[in-house]
Amino acid sequence: MDILILLIPLSLVIVGVIAWIMLWAAKNGQFDDLEGPAHSVIMDDDTPPKPNDPAKP
Repeated sequence: MDILILLIPLSLVIVGVIAWIMLWAAKNGQFDDLEGPAHSVIMDDDTPPKPNDPAKP
């Protein structure tokens, strides 16, 4: 039962740190665009570049 004296405050501190990290991430825009990077992989331009033809002016 004495371990509860240590575990309850420790768990409250850990929850507080996690809440602070989540609020910091939300304020700094970490969750603004969750789908953009996924779509940029799919919409990648895979067409080969046109070769330069020195014979044409």
